[in-house]
Amino acid sequence: MNKTYSPVYLSGFLFILLFLVNCVNRSDKSKDVNRDAAVAEHGWSLLFDGETMENWEITQYGPQGPVQVSGGNIVLGMGEGCTGVTWKDEFPRMDYEVQLEAKKISGNDFFCGITFPVGDSYCSFIVGGWGGPVVGLSSIDGMDASENETRALKKFEHDIWYKIHLRVSNDSIKAWIDGEKFVDFNTRGRKISTRPEVDLSKPFGICSWNTTAALRNIQLKQSDSAD
Repeated sequence: MNKTYSPVYLSGFLFILLFLVNCVNRSDKSKDVNRDAAVAEHGWSLLFDGETMENWEITQYGPQGPVQVSGGNIVLGMGEGCTGVTWKDEFPRMDYEVQLEAKKISGNDFFCGITFPVGDSYCSFIVGGWGGPVVGLSSIDGMDASENETRALKKFEHDIWYKIHLRVSNDSIKAWIDGEKFVDFNTRGRKISTRPEVDLSKPFGICSWNTTAALRNIQLKQSDSAD
């Protein structure tokens, strides 16, 4: 026996179906927001909330590429030289740690160059420089990361996020990439400086070189002794 349904019954069924579909969509969107939201780890402070450039400014190197916030990331567009952002609020000069995630989108030079204070001096941690594989500190005793003893080599893929961790204390600079230690440098008796190209990144800034890059989860931790 065939059943027939009244128009009122069918419209009610369709209303309930649409309501359930909307609930599922809202739930999925909520999951996306929660997954992408920037959240500081215990003991750390966020320097970038994933939404605004508060306390950051675009570094005016001159021939830099465009900089924008997109998808919870700071995107550094490819320029002719450095493209980056500089922190404009207070920043510690010693006994602190910085961690962030960075990825190379296009180009083949460094996608993350962190310029940071070391007491009264400044230094840069370069990730993926000199054609793509060089990691190290610039500069030590006037020698950049491609020349001094902190030089290391690592292959960096495009569109892969790398977790970068930097620690500065009274007598050392240490740095890790994805948990692997690449720098363990004793600063006592050594001259610490930056290359002229990144001087505008002081006191703390992050840039790329002829490379489109993205940054996220930028965090800071201070302590009495970072070692």
